[in-house]
Amino acid sequence: MSNGKIVWGVLAGIAAGTVLGVLIAPDKGAETRRKIRQKGDDLVEGVRDGMTSMVDDVANKFDKLRGKARKTMNEALASTDNEHADL
Repeated sequence: MSNGKIVWGVLAGIAAGTVLGVLIAPDKGAETRRKIRQKGDDLVEGVRDGMTSMVDDVANKFDKLRGKARKTMNEALASTDNEHADL
């Protein structure tokens, strides 16, 4: 199972549990709706933060890979130039 599916499953479980817990709580309707809205906002913010972190990690890995590819390409070009000069 991929990490993305696991994360989304956990987030869905947390959201469902939170909503169910708030609905069962003995508060007035307006207070319950406010709590649900707040929990939803918190969940959205958490997902947004997680996605931002994941995108940043992927971008950093891509930059490192691009740097390694450039270095390898430059080394290969230098080696080819040296071999060409020897002919």
